[in-house]
Amino acid sequence: MQCYNMSTIISFVQNFSLVAAGELALASGAVCALIVLFKPLLRGLGRAAMLVVKPKRSKEEQLQRRQMRDAMMLKRMLNSVEPSQAAELRAMAARA
Repeated sequence: MQCYNMSTIISFVQNFSLVAAGELALASGAVCALIVLFKPLLRGLGRAAMLVVKPKRSKEEQLQRRQMRDAMMLKRMLNSVEPSQAAELRAMAARA
């Protein structure tokens, strides 16, 4: 952390003017207005960048992943229950 002495702070306050504060407020308002105006464009660019990094899977790939996840979950369930309940789970899985 930087420590300022009193003369530095006083000189900054003396040099700070209302015109500079107005310019700063005007510039920040203009930037905010541009962001609001171009928000749909910026959102679209963000989505496009995400698709470049992580492409969307096809319907077939999504189906295969879902089936694999379901099979793994069933396997975990079968391993965690008693043998008598495992037979019942297998029967339920065969019907589904």
